[in-house]
Amino acid sequence: MDFQLRRQEDTTRERRRLRKGMYLLPSLFTMGNIAAGYYAILQALQGSGKDFWHFDNAAKAIGIAVVLDGLDGRIARLTNTASDFGRELDSLADVITFGVAPAVLAWMWGFYLLPKIDSKLPWWINVGNVTPDDLHQKLVNLGIVASFIFLSTSASRLARFNIDKNPQPSNPGRPGKKYFVGMPTPAGAAVLAAIVHFADGYPVDYWWASISWCALMMAVAFLMVSTWRFPTFKDFDLRRRHPFWAIILLGALIYLIWLNSQISLFLMALAYMLSGVILRFGWAMRRRKDLPPPPQVQTQE
Repeated sequence: MDFQLRRQEDTTRERRRLRKGMYLLPSLFTMGNIAAGYYAILQALQGSGKDFWHFDNAAKAIGIAVVLDGLDGRIARLTNTASDFGRELDSLADVITFGVAPAVLAWMWGFYLLPKIDSKLPWWINVGNVTPDDLHQKLVNLGIVASFIFLSTSASRLARFNIDKNPQPSNPGRPGKKYFVGMPTPAGAAVLAAIVHFADGYPVDYWWASISWCALMMAVAFLMVSTWRFPTFKDFDLRRRHPFWAIILLGALIYLIWLNSQISLFLMALAYMLSGVILRFGWAMRRRKDLPPPPQVQTQE
C-alpha cells in the first residue's frame, strides 16, 4: 500500500516537473520570434544600394518570425501550457518583430536610399517652385512619419487585442465563427516584407515608387487599427480530422513557396490584405440591399 502511494506521488511529481518544463516550449518559439526581429533590424541597417541583399535577408527573417508567432500559440494550446507570462512575452515580441523591424526596413528600403532626383518634375508637383532636392528631402521626411505611423498602429493593434476579451467586428460574419478585428500585426508586417522580398531586396529608386510605398504603408496601418474582420484560420485544428483535399491544398501551397517564394508569398500576403477589404465592402453592399425601401409620400391632387 505504501509502495503504491509512493509511486503515485512520484508520478504526480514527474507530471508537475514535465508541466513546468513544457512552459518553456512555447516561450522558446517566442524568443526565436524576438531573435528573428532583431536580426531583421540589423540586416535592414546594413543594407545599401550595393549590398541590397541585406534587405532581402531582413524580409526573410520577418517571414520566419510570422511562422514562429503562429506556432507558439498553437503549441501552447496543444500542450495546455498557456500562461499570462507567455501572452505578455508574445505581445512584446510582436512589437519588436512586427512593429519596429518592418518600420525600419520600410524606411531604409523605400525612402532613405532613394537617389537624388535628376529628372524634370511634372507640372502637378512643381507647384510653388519645388526643386528636385526639396522633393527628395520631403520624401525622406515623409518616410520617417509613415514608418512611425506604422509602428504606432502596430502597438495600438496589439494593445487592443490584449484588452478585448470578445471583440466584435463592425461587419460581422457567420455566427459562431471567429474573426480578427482588424488585420493582425504579423500579417501587416508580412505584407511589407513580401514586397521587399518580391523585389529581391533591391531598394526603391524612383520618387513615384516611394510615394506608392508610403500609400501602401498607410493602407496597412489603417487596416490594422480598423474594426474590419479578417480570417483567423484557427478553425484548422491539427487534432481534428480534415478532408483529403485540405492536405493536398496545404502540400501544394508549400510546394509553390518552395518553387518560387517571391511570387507566392507576395500573392498570399496581398490576398490576405484584400480579403478584409472585400469582406467589408461585400457586407456593406448586402446591408444596403437589406435596408427597407423609403416610405412613399402621397401627394394630394
